[in-house]
Amino acid sequence: MPPRTQPDRLIIFDTTLRDGEQSPGAAMTKDEKIRIARQLERLGVDVIEAGFAAASPGDAEAIRAIAGTITQSTVCSLARASERDVRAAGEAIRPAASGRIHTFIATSPIHMEKKLRMQPDQVVEAAVKAVKMALEYTDDVEFSAEDAVRSELDFLCRVFDAVIQAGAKTLNVPDTVGYSVPAQWGERMRQLIERVPNSDKVVWSTHCHNDLGMAVANSLAAVMNGARQVECTINGLGERAGNASLEEIVMAVKTRRDVFGCDSRIDTTQIVPSSRLVSQITGYPVQPNKAIVGANAFSHESGIHQDGVLKHRETYEIMRAEDVGWSHNKLTLGKLSGRNAFRTRLQELGIVLDSEEALNAAFARFKELADKKREIFDEDLQALVSVDANLDACDRFKLVSLKVCSETGETPHAHVVLSDGGNEIRADEFGGGPVDASFRAIEKMVGSGATLLLYSVNNITTGTDAQGEVTVRLNREGRIVNGQGADTDIVIASAKAYLNALNKLYGAEERAHPQV
Repeated sequence: MPPRTQPDRLIIFDTTLRDGEQSPGAAMTKDEKIRIARQLERLGVDVIEAGFAAASPGDAEAIRAIAGTITQSTVCSLARASERDVRAAGEAIRPAASGRIHTFIATSPIHMEKKLRMQPDQVVEAAVKAVKMALEYTDDVEFSAEDAVRSELDFLCRVFDAVIQAGAKTLNVPDTVGYSVPAQWGERMRQLIERVPNSDKVVWSTHCHNDLGMAVANSLAAVMNGARQVECTINGLGERAGNASLEEIVMAVKTRRDVFGCDSRIDTTQIVPSSRLVSQITGYPVQPNKAIVGANAFSHESGIHQDGVLKHRETYEIMRAEDVGWSHNKLTLGKLSGRNAFRTRLQELGIVLDSEEALNAAFARFKELADKKREIFDEDLQALVSVDANLDACDRFKLVSLKVCSETGETPHAHVVLSDGGNEIRADEFGGGPVDASFRAIEKMVGSGATLLLYSVNNITTGTDAQGEVTVRLNREGRIVNGQGADTDIVIASAKAYLNALNKLYGAEERAHPQV
């Protein structure tokens, strides 16, 4: 039986800011995390896992800032079952109107033996101690049995029984390595709820990874068998192949309530804006055929499908595009628009700039864009603060000018001028194309020795004058960073993205992996 409290309510636990940030190169600044947290609150997420407080001082500071900003969602910090971690998490969530500590320990034989080097009795003792310590800071404590998919059922029941007695309110059953299949995972959830004493006094949760492409299916199987919290991320972002996709979970239970018997409090019209914001900030583009939020999600190419949709939408569409936040590119502003109109439209889009200086800088970028592009759409405004805002005033490298020559039968050539800490440097280089030549010229000046792992281009809106949004991923000695740039000129956008990545490489060190 599902929990007796709110059996029709599915709690959405978003871990984009924690597990999602573990994607290579997706580390976010404090300000970027706050922007995403505000959008998650606007989306209606129940619990925002803001980070791993013990991972680094920067992560703890970001959690505290989010806890002091968010009022409508619970703000959570992850913590291993250790005093250091739990106390760091407790201090980080102190400012929250509603705070949660999410503590975990591995329970599978392979993890206990090889990683923890602990006996089962020691694991149970550590779990109980962590839960009791977390209760010193909040009465909302969640416990996770890491690698539950490969844990012995009897031992899981023992651990969960112990932490319920210790005071845990939510029990999370994670498929940490993405190993399960839906029928097996649903059955495991059903058996745990049946066998664990007082299982009806807690909320059962699931957290599934996508290594075999079944994270959403496994999560939904758990819901069908009594889970009433799903841990997920925007766009399915996360470690390795990612996590269960929030948008797919939410729309599945909403569209098929006849099957799942529950629904969430998510404002589904905020799904697409949330997807775009996370994509722009992390540099992880959304594939066109991605369910719900992909560019082709509501497109119909087949003549038979087109004819059916034109006659009656529901012949081929099970959801309305408008219900998840898709809309026609709304023309909002032009080159004659004033500063107040600009500010107002940003507020309508849920974009909050922290100072007048930030607003002035964004408005200046808007005016510059309006001189190049006749029509400015909502997506362009999002890019102004999500992509161009990555070009921080404190950055070491800045693009001063770029000139490229590319013609049939000739080797492309680039002349690039940079500012390096205020000093102008310049270089010329040839390359396989104008972008390659530009990158070679930049490397000639900087000499980073980084390896280019990814170069991705997406159009922000339609039309030949659309801004190009470029993502560059660099690797230097095992450190991976993403850089982003946007411009109506794709070569300039590429140079901006490359420099943005270089500034991250030469800037503050990336935080430690939370579970190392």
